[in-house]
Amino acid sequence: MPTVILGGGIIGSATAYYLSETHPAEEIHIIESSSELFSSASGYAAGFLAKDWFGPDVASLGELSFRLHESLAVEHGGVEKWGYMKGTALSYDATIKRGNRTHDDDWMDRGASRAETASGSTRGTGMGVPAWLTVRSGVKVERISDVDTAQVDPLKLCRFLMDTAISRGVTLHHPARAISLVTDEGGTITGVRIVDLISREECTIPCTHLVICAGAWTSRVFEELFPSAQISIPVSQLAGYSLVLRSPRHTLEHEQQIYGGRSHAIFSENPFSCGFSPEIFSRQGGEIYIAGLNDPDLPLPGRAEESRDLIDRNEMRRLESVSAQLMGRIMDEGDEMRNMNDLEVLREGLCFRPVSDRGTPVVCKVDDDLLGNGVRTTGHGGVFVAAGHGPWGISLSLGTGRVVADMVEGVPPRADVSELGL
Repeated sequence: MPTVILGGGIIGSATAYYLSETHPAEEIHIIESSSELFSSASGYAAGFLAKDWFGPDVASLGELSFRLHESLAVEHGGVEKWGYMKGTALSYDATIKRGNRTHDDDWMDRGASRAETASGSTRGTGMGVPAWLTVRSGVKVERISDVDTAQVDPLKLCRFLMDTAISRGVTLHHPARAISLVTDEGGTITGVRIVDLISREECTIPCTHLVICAGAWTSRVFEELFPSAQISIPVSQLAGYSLVLRSPRHTLEHEQQIYGGRSHAIFSENPFSCGFSPEIFSRQGGEIYIAGLNDPDLPLPGRAEESRDLIDRNEMRRLESVSAQLMGRIMDEGDEMRNMNDLEVLREGLCFRPVSDRGTPVVCKVDDDLLGNGVRTTGHGGVFVAAGHGPWGISLSLGTGRVVADMVEGVPPRADVSELGL
């Protein structure tokens, strides 16, 4: 039952991780085109986890994934290895209306806050505000939830999943790209032709199960391999900027002694009329991550590592300026208050998140009659797609990997993803 996974991000790594627990690992191959692993959304995401911030179509997958994140951390030392932390979620300025939630992702199109989707009830105001957050007079901070949210360092989690899968015998090909399918006389898929992007050598990998989980590149990969398909994959890209910072008001001592090893997630809605809704997350090691500034018009590059060449310095300075307003030190100069930017920038990021028009991911097996041109799979094989998770890729990653592994193995999925098909 040879399986080829196209995409070595967190969804591909999680799928290989769970599949290799029960499936012969030497039959599993991951194809990743980037020369630098996890150089897009998987490595540059916030790493925020939520259990029940999802609509009904995704609720089962969200709950499964949250449980898997917790159990994986317990079993493999996730606190130490990838910064797994339970957390508290807060809204900044309390402009988020929680009385009539729709549980969809139209908040991204409106430039609003992800916290609109939170299902937890408010647990008080003005409580649990971290010292690194600058709260001016008149600004209200409201607690959204201090249960069923958590935090990880996504890059470290990705490396754990990939390294573990490889240690079991999974083969990683990178940088490499799938260039065509190999079929028998009846049109049944028997292999995938790939090219090494450094040596330019080509080879064929046997394949009965093909998993396409290439993030924002998923629809492009599917179209190249199935040019006559009766469908397209409704996944596109949304570029987003991020910064990893260090604040003198958030040291390891703060993290361990004041906050008890818990993280904080701050969701704001267009503060200071800055034009976007920043999201801020404290992460293990005294780091603070901020994002929320998106560019929906930025074109998708050929490979993930080329994203850094597309960074608009003006946009990055804009994010730095908002960071200083939200987290910088306020200096009292007589009757005036001004910000002093004493934050240290540890890493800049621009990545492309895979988003879908419907606001929910695509996690399914593709029917043979949709593949086009007489292409089919064996009775026990199949073509599977897992992409379009938007800002929830890390949170939903383990559940998605587990469900896709179930589909490949031909057993009932452990979460209800019946509404996430094509």
